[in-house]
Amino acid sequence: MTSKLENLWSDDKAKAMSDSELLQYRSNLLGSDLRITNYGGGNTSAKLSVNDSLSGEPTRVLWVKGSGGDLSSIDLSGFATLYMDKLQQLKSLYRGLEHEDEMVGYLPHCTFNLNSRAASIDTPLHAYISYDHVDHLHPDAVIAIACTKDSRALTEEIFGGELGWLPWQRPGYDLGLKLEKLCRERPEIKGIVLEGHGLFTWGDKSKSCYLNSLDVIQKAADWLAQKNTGVAFGGSAYDNPLSASERAAVATKLMPLIRGKISTDQRKVGHCNQSDEVLAFVNANDLRPLAALGTSCPDHFLRIKIRPLVLDFNPTADDLEAELARCVEGLDQQLEAYRSDYADYYNRCKRDNSPAIRDTNAVVYLVPGVGMITFAKDKATARIACEFYVNAINVMREANGVSEYVGLDEQEAFDIEYWLLEEAKLQRMPKPKPLDGQVAFITGGAGGIGKATARRLLNEGACVMLADIDTEAMVSAKQELSAEYSQDVVNTVLCDVTSETSVTAAMASSALAFGGIDILVSNAGIASSAALDETSLELWNRNINILATGYFLVSREAFKLLKVQNIGGAFVFIASKNALVASPDASAYCTAKAAEIQLARSVALEGAPLGIRCNVVNPDAVLRGSKIWTGKWREERAATYKLDQQELEEHYRNRSLLKRSVFPEDIAEAVYFFASEQSAKSTGNIINVDAGHAPSFTR
Repeated sequence: MTSKLENLWSDDKAKAMSDSELLQYRSNLLGSDLRITNYGGGNTSAKLSVNDSLSGEPTRVLWVKGSGGDLSSIDLSGFATLYMDKLQQLKSLYRGLEHEDEMVGYLPHCTFNLNSRAASIDTPLHAYISYDHVDHLHPDAVIAIACTKDSRALTEEIFGGELGWLPWQRPGYDLGLKLEKLCRERPEIKGIVLEGHGLFTWGDKSKSCYLNSLDVIQKAADWLAQKNTGVAFGGSAYDNPLSASERAAVATKLMPLIRGKISTDQRKVGHCNQSDEVLAFVNANDLRPLAALGTSCPDHFLRIKIRPLVLDFNPTADDLEAELARCVEGLDQQLEAYRSDYADYYNRCKRDNSPAIRDTNAVVYLVPGVGMITFAKDKATARIACEFYVNAINVMREANGVSEYVGLDEQEAFDIEYWLLEEAKLQRMPKPKPLDGQVAFITGGAGGIGKATARRLLNEGACVMLADIDTEAMVSAKQELSAEYSQDVVNTVLCDVTSETSVTAAMASSALAFGGIDILVSNAGIASSAALDETSLELWNRNINILATGYFLVSREAFKLLKVQNIGGAFVFIASKNALVASPDASAYCTAKAAEIQLARSVALEGAPLGIRCNVVNPDAVLRGSKIWTGKWREERAATYKLDQQELEEHYRNRSLLKRSVFPEDIAEAVYFFASEQSAKSTGNIINVDAGHAPSFTR
């Protein structure tokens, strides 16, 4: 850590805030910098005087970050509130370490004002420290000191008695009592380092607590920067590392393979990190022995398992393609070896009441010369797992620079990973959505139908890659959808569906961004109108290139990717009622759309043995929100039917059997049906979404 932590506290903002709002403000500031604490890690608290709802009398209430929250985004609803007098009364009920977990069951009985936010197991760590404001954080700089064999001595050397120190202990009630005892015995200290875990700091006011936290972390970071001047991780093992394009190419090929092999029970989404700090680690001489040590901070291995999988890959091989092929050939063996090792770890450490073994696949995959790949049930979890291992890398680098890094004892690690209280938290997680862990690639993704489809699939848990040729529209669509969902689940790529190289690159982008694809929505299109004898070869070729050849190129590359993954998938073609019945003055368009249906049937035939389904949605007259109706097409169709342009929507509505307009959301609903398990036994089929157009009835 070389850059200074910035004091972000604004007195102007703070002066208008209540005491509880100041707690939220402090928490958000602390959580905004990953050098201060990791995602979801640590907690903050304030002991405030509040009028009791029943008596009306002032009472002391502990506000503390509730279970499962993140400091950077927490609001007031994310804090648990508990009567301090009742928390003090719990001391008489404590029966010792062997009954540690039962104390968590008492916390709901201390709830103030019927607050539904569940109190964290860390609540006692805040309750019994005598200061009004307490921060418990996981800064890399402090954890690096906490995770050395000389942790206590280094704490004393760096802080000169300003901080206390406690040996490693699993967070819980007893640790809360030990924190209380140390604070009383040493009232002069400004905080406490917990071995192998993190930092506790405090203050009389929210601002002073915040500034104290920054000061302690900065002091640790400055000391490490001064002492750590040698080569990290035993130096680089490779003289000529791969270029950025070579690294991306290797990751692009590995990610779908790994994803397919570990997604047989639950589909997973990938994330790739090729930052300098990650590359320094995966290229290091000490990579394998350090990776084998696992992590120390409990938050780390709750997210990333006890250790990562280091792939057998030599980035300096003379023939990179041959080396990659060798790595791929041995991938099953490497994955199985990790699964077996994890199962052995479980069986060595399990207790009589331990939860059943969980997924034995690795979360973190380290590829020498290439970077770090992570897989999890969703994109956010995969990204956060990556961030956590970056935290672990930082800790190992700094710890080994001043002493010797020490990973947490295996049994201790297991007891946290399979902690019954953590298992209960997992059981409370929301039921998975139908498309959780799936990735949708949508061509024409920035248009009306494309965007409506993206929104529908996002609602059901999918990640989406919006592929479009309109850069401006893509930027707008991404901003809009990211604001509704999150930046994790929405990505974009420039894609000209008529260009083989562009399509290939776009598919590679999806593999690198998410690990692959599961759903292809072929939607990119144009519409043109001209009488047959006025249809130029240029116009004809433009329709065929975009609507037929474009669909072919995208389908072919997606098909290749799905074959590599080998876990099935779904194609949905957005065709048109004109694929079934011709319209006047649209020969090029109608012919190209008919080709789409025949291509879909071909994909269905070849894809079925691989579990790849392909179906077609035929819209008609989607005037609102559809990009093709914003250009000449509207004018041309109005001219064909001898109507004013403003009369077109009514014309199409009245032409339909149901006398209803068709909107992009209607098409999106049909796409979702074909993309989901609702249509698991359907392939090679067509749904018309046209409000009923009798000549287009399928036959």
